[in-house]
Formats: sequence, C-alpha cells, structure tokens
Amino acid sequence: METLKRISLTIAILALYSSLMAQTSAATQSAFVKSYEMEKSGNYVSAINTLKTVYKADSYILNIRLGWLCYLAKQYTESIKYYEKSITLKPYAVEARFGCVKPLSALENWDKVKSHYLQILKIDPQNTIANYWLGVIYYNRKDYVNATKLFEKVVNLYPLDYDSVIMLGWSKLNTGKSADAKVLFNHALILRPNDSSALSGLKLIK
Repeated sequence: METLKRISLTIAILALYSSLMAQTSAATQSAFVKSYEMEKSGNYVSAINTLKTVYKADSYILNIRLGWLCYLAKQYTESIKYYEKSITLKPYAVEARFGCVKPLSALENWDKVKSHYLQILKIDPQNTIANYWLGVIYYNRKDYVNATKLFEKVVNLYPLDYDSVIMLGWSKLNTGKSADAKVLFNHALILRPNDSSALSGLKLIK
C-alpha cells in the first residue's frame, strides 16, 4: 500500500511539473511572437521588456535574442552582457560570438572584436566571415603579413569574391609582392569592371 502511495505521489508531481513546463513554454513562445512583431515595427525597447517577463538566465535562446534586441536599441553594454551569457552557455556556438561583435564594433572595441574572431577561428578555422573581417582589422593596423594570410584563405575558398580579392591585392602590394598584386587587381577588374580600387592599385605598380 505504501509503495502505491509513493507511486501515486510521484505521478502527481510529474503531472504538475509537466503542466508547469507546458505553461512556461507557451508563455515563452507567446513572448517571442510579440517580440518579433515589436521588432518589425521598430519598437525594440518594448520587445526587450516583453522577453524580460519570461527571462531565464540559463536560456541560451533568450539571452541571444535579448542581445540582438539590445543592440538594435543601441543599448550596447546590455547587448554585450546578454551575448556573453549566451557564449558561456554554449561556448562552441559561433553565432553568439558573431552577435557580440556587433555591439563591440559599435563601441569601437576592436581588441575584443579581434578576440572573438580568433575564438571563432579556433572553433571553425575555415569560417570565411571571421577570416575576412579579422583580415580587415590586421590590414587597418598595417599588419599586412597576417592580413595576407587571412585573405588568402578566403580567396582560396571563394576565388570570385571581389572584396577578398581586392583586399588580398592591396595586402600583397603593401608587402612588396607587386607581381602577385597585379594579378589580383586584374582579376578584380574581371569581377568588377572599371573598379576604382583595382585601377588605383595598378597605377602604383611600375
């Protein structure tokens, strides 16, 4: 008899737990729907407040969604906070790191942006977005050697990507490899005829 009572109690607890979980899930789904509608109308603050009513610190999807909405609302510090929580919850999810790059870029915190791109490349070495933009950071810092390595990766994967081809051309030119730069600038002109950047590069090559 005692065993039956225990089983009945366990079943009752599980049923209550399942009911609460279903209600929580329904509330979260409803909050997300409302947040999408508010985002579409540009009402980012209301979208944020709606999600905060169902917020859970251990929810990856809530943190990353709030990170995005705070970024749209130009609440960059808050955005970074939510993205960093997302990264802690799922360290190998590169989407959270790409998300965090946005508010960091808005604050011009390039060292942290660089750090996130490096972490992404540890997880996904062939990631073309991280390779390209990290290359841009190196190029802007006049570190043309490292910029060249990154742009070469992207061009090898996507030979018809104009942005990477032109950046590789300028990186080669700045490292004294004029012959390689000339080939790349001419290739860029095929991809984008009369391109001013490629033409300017060719004029600098004797």
